[in-house]
Amino acid sequence: MPQLSPGPWFAIFTISWMILLLILMPKINNLKSMNEPTFMGLFLNKPQSWNWPWI
Repeated sequence: MPQLSPGPWFAIFTISWMILLLILMPKINNLKSMNEPTFMGLFLNKPQSWNWPWI
């Protein structure tokens, strides 16, 4: 039964994962986030509360 013999498919499996992890993942990670987000909104003044003259 060929599925019990790990020789042929395990080598292909490990080589394909090594290619994915060592070659493709750094390229994908470089394209994922080109610009770092800026958090300028955190330092702005808070809005004034509303004035309800009838209450």
